[in-house]
Amino acid sequence: MARKAKKTARKEAARAAPRRKAAAKPGELLTLLDVLRYAVSRFNEAELVFAHGTTDPVAEAAFLVTEALHLAPEQFEMFAQARVTGAEAAKLLGLIGERVRTRKPVAYLLNKIYMRGLPFYVDERVIVPRSFIGELLDSHFSGESEMALIGDPGGVGRVLDLCTGSGCLAILAAQTFFNATLDAVDISKDALAVAAKNVADYGLEDRISLHRGDLFAPLGNERYDLIISNPPYVDAEGMASLPPECRHEPRLAFDGGADGIDIVRRIVDEAAARLTPEGGLLCEVGRCREAVEDVFPNLPLLWLDTEDSEGEVFWIGAQDLA
Repeated sequence: MARKAKKTARKEAARAAPRRKAAAKPGELLTLLDVLRYAVSRFNEAELVFAHGTTDPVAEAAFLVTEALHLAPEQFEMFAQARVTGAEAAKLLGLIGERVRTRKPVAYLLNKIYMRGLPFYVDERVIVPRSFIGELLDSHFSGESEMALIGDPGGVGRVLDLCTGSGCLAILAAQTFFNATLDAVDISKDALAVAAKNVADYGLEDRISLHRGDLFAPLGNERYDLIISNPPYVDAEGMASLPPECRHEPRLAFDGGADGIDIVRRIVDEAAARLTPEGGLLCEVGRCREAVEDVFPNLPLLWLDTEDSEGEVFWIGAQDLA
């Protein structure tokens, strides 16, 4: 009787539990657009978080579909009504299911992310890059910019990227400052292995040198015309509430201490001694602007906006730092 009661209870619980839609099967979804719609529905149902190169379920689904099928991101519309083969459908459904089941960012599932239109390799050894500094290199440092913070990008000889992670910002900086040699530093051996792959993929081994160490420690007495950094800047409250997607990323790349700016403090304190007289520091701090201004009330920080951010990156010249 007890076994029968338990069996009846399990049946009743199953009836009462919310039912998830059955997963699609290869052959049921015929076109890329079908797969996109299905992916968006699954992502919405699972209440996924999008903060790793895409901003919403449609963009994430389009990224997954095009990359998995070796199409350029802008080619989705061209092939939206194209049929997918059974093997392709199985691959796509597997990726969609894995995204929902594991909550891993799509960038990790595909080992690729784009910044400023350029592809970079990523895996779980590095944070998925999504810095605003890439856009600012175009808007405030290119020779054609009316808002240039450095007059002639061709005159920049030495650039430093602190907390380089995957190396993407160093690579973007190498393209902006086409005559410069660059040092890129990270404390993580694993991150530098990913950065080395990206540097090699772009053929920049002769211009970008990778260094393992704590901020300026491995650099001797070198001085730079520009220092860029996207350091860890999540405060204790933010670390406690990271979404599951972000928990797949290295904790070291997020944790900025109690107020989020432990690393930022050190960078600002030490940068003056590492800059040439006409150089400057470009540093991303996320939502920590108030904390930075509280700690450095006398510094004339210039807060820069991008298409998707407001006051999350500051610039300060070497003379103002000194």
